[in-house]
Amino acid sequence: MAILTDLFNGNFMPHGHCLLWRPDLLMLHVGGDALTFIAYMLIPAALVRLVRARDDLRFGSMFLMFAGFIFFCGATHLLGIINVWHGYYYIHGIVKSLTGVISIMTAIMLWRLLPEAISLPGKRQMQVTIAELVKAERKLAEANQHLEAEVRKRTAQLEQMATTDELTGLLSRREIMRILEVEIARVSRQSTPLSIMMLDLDHFKSINDNFGHQVGDTTLKTAADSFSIFLRKTDFIGRIGGEEFLIVLPDTKLNDAYELAERIRLVLEQHTVQAPSVPACTASIGIAQCQPADNLNSLIQRADEALYQAKSKGRNCVVGT
Repeated sequence: MAILTDLFNGNFMPHGHCLLWRPDLLMLHVGGDALTFIAYMLIPAALVRLVRARDDLRFGSMFLMFAGFIFFCGATHLLGIINVWHGYYYIHGIVKSLTGVISIMTAIMLWRLLPEAISLPGKRQMQVTIAELVKAERKLAEANQHLEAEVRKRTAQLEQMATTDELTGLLSRREIMRILEVEIARVSRQSTPLSIMMLDLDHFKSINDNFGHQVGDTTLKTAADSFSIFLRKTDFIGRIGGEEFLIVLPDTKLNDAYELAERIRLVLEQHTVQAPSVPACTASIGIAQCQPADNLNSLIQRADEALYQAKSKGRNCVVGT
């Protein structure tokens, strides 16, 4: 009980006597301590709130230690105000001692954390790192763009390979058949004429046997060029077999297709005469006009039958059906 009595004994000489109770000195000391006390209370409150709101902070315990240190510093200033009128020097001494202890603990903790804090990247290092990341991101974006361009290029090549005959540059069998099916459907919707030609090079096997496959390939290319001379932009030509070709003629009646076939046959015949390196080659041609009851298979079959009739007549001629 004696200890508590001494602890809460405020009968010691107050500081006001040292200040001669002068209002100007009292205002200076009391006002300064009051402002310092308010600030010291607000700072730890802000630090505590920061640590609670940001649980990802690396030095949360350090912030809390600083908050305790500042709180006890503020408590000494509060007691400094009280001791102007009442001398609670035991309490003041205890608070000062606690402030000293927590100050030493804060200093020790700070020195222990100092190497780790120094190792944290500084502003300049962060700027360099960010610049490197931006540079790497740009390189990655450029690489992605290059890869996308290569993918588009490769896709275009694959699409071309799927739709184009590699040797002659004409449409592939699958693509010309797809186009023919589309045109047959258009005929049924719009009632427009449609004709097709089946062309087959005469005695082509003998060219391969007598001159070799390389000359045979050259002959096929020459024939493909000859077939394409008189075709319109709206016409389609494709290679559907070894030496067999199909021409799709939208908006073309049988008579017009027959005249065109004759011109193509003559051009091929004349072209081989004008090209000594290419063996003489002719073509048999079968023509068929699409009828309302026709589908892809029936139209192809009628043109194929006309082609065989042309071959049975001695080849190098045109037969329409």
